[in-house]
Amino acid sequence: MKIIIMGSGTSLGVPVIGCGCEVCASSDPRNKRTRASICVQAASGKNILVDTATELRLQAIRNGIRSVEMILFTHYHADHIHGLDDVRVFNWVSQGSLPCYADKVTNERLKRVFFYAFEHDYSWGAIPRITLNDMPDELRLEEIRVTPVKLLHGHAEILGFRFNDAAYLTDCSAIPETSVERLFGLKLLIIDALRYKPHPTHFNLEGAIDVVERLKPERALLTHLSHEFDHAKVEADLPAHIGLSYDGQIIELPVEEAVR
Repeated sequence: MKIIIMGSGTSLGVPVIGCGCEVCASSDPRNKRTRASICVQAASGKNILVDTATELRLQAIRNGIRSVEMILFTHYHADHIHGLDDVRVFNWVSQGSLPCYADKVTNERLKRVFFYAFEHDYSWGAIPRITLNDMPDELRLEEIRVTPVKLLHGHAEILGFRFNDAAYLTDCSAIPETSVERLFGLKLLIIDALRYKPHPTHFNLEGAIDVVERLKPERALLTHLSHEFDHAKVEADLPAHIGLSYDGQIIELPVEEAVR
């Protein structure tokens, strides 16, 4: 199983428009961050896309993603859904509608924002063809078992996901105790860490590290990163098992026979 970091940035992306700070002006490619998303790839090459980030087209081209079999949505905020129109190219590859899974609130918002995708008489051009489904307790794509994990994004309830022995928790500020139980025994944890100072709807760096130390994954990567973080400088001060994710990063994980 491979996890591809499609985007590692916050809702503004990095560089930020009009900003001349050291990180935004950096030549380090790890400091160039598109909006947060991952792709989970089975051994066969089939792909699960988590969120349709604003730069989906560029992310897919950069990472060689030519097809998608399933899309999962964490929540309906703009930076996590506004690339949905680019899904129509995947429709041409698959010659069919793509199954998408989200909670009820996100599905309703998707229908409102991308209303034209659900109007059968729309005749202005190509549209993304997706089939919205309420998130079940478990999904499977070949050897990958997908388990939704409820998170808090401020006061809003959103979804994270566990993929076998890896978990992706973006845009969260707290993890309910009932969800913590689903997050032990991880080989990899990817978790939100927006900035240094506390934030009402995101973990800051200290908060994310506290979660890592509680869950004790073998390895952790921080995502949804703002321009406060210079990749090389921050990583130099982190424990050896924690790092910053970066766009285009690929993590390969073994799949236990029990999962197969």
